[in-house]
Amino acid sequence: MSDTYLIAFDGSGASHRALTYGADRAKAQGASVVLAHVLEWSPYSFLSAEEVAERHKRREQEVGRAESIILNPMKEKLSAGGLRVETVVRYGHIAEVLCDLAKEYHASQIFVGRTGEKGLQARLFGSVPATLAQVSPVPCTIVP
Repeated sequence: MSDTYLIAFDGSGASHRALTYGADRAKAQGASVVLAHVLEWSPYSFLSAEEVAERHKRREQEVGRAESIILNPMKEKLSAGGLRVETVVRYGHIAEVLCDLAKEYHASQIFVGRTGEKGLQARLFGSVPATLAQVSPVPCTIVP
């Protein structure tokens, strides 16, 4: 049974670096890749029935857009290079969802890019890579 590597990808420069690094490791190890895009969403808002219906419609559109514009081109590129690739788009807190996906797909490692956030928000709330380094159920490679 080969390993599965979970690579977080949002189209940013940091995620491109993580994708390149993780895909190179996967190819060298004969691992498959799950390319994940997480749309940040907060369940802590109070909405009317109409707002919930509208939000659901927007979520479906956002998932479709993320799949077609962000993930599919990368999947095609990696597949052309000989890798087995799956894509997944989910909503939620990014680090939490990545941990859940690692368990769901039985990933042996998570790859994520470091954005270099140094502002007050990153210090107060933490960054995704810093959170993953603390709570990930599998080894997490943070690519600079």
